[in-house]
Amino acid sequence: MLKKYAILIILILFITFSSNVMAQGIPCPNPGPGPCNPPGAPIDGGIGLLLVIGIGYAVSKLRKDKK
Repeated sequence: MLKKYAILIILILFITFSSNVMAQGIPCPNPGPGPCNPPGAPIDGGIGLLLVIGIGYAVSKLRKDKK
C-alpha cells in the first residue's frame, strides 16, 4: 500500500515540476533586424512511410483473421 502512495506522489511531483523544464533555443540562421523563423521539421516522408507500413500491417492482420 505504501508503494502505491509513493509512486503516486512521485508521479504528481514529476507532472507538477516538469512544466519548468525548457528546451534549448534554436539559433537564428540569419541574424538581422527581422524576425527569426527557424526551419520546420521535415516530417513528410516519415508520415507517408508510417502510413504505408500501418496499412500493410492492417491488411496482413485482416487476412490472417479470415483464415
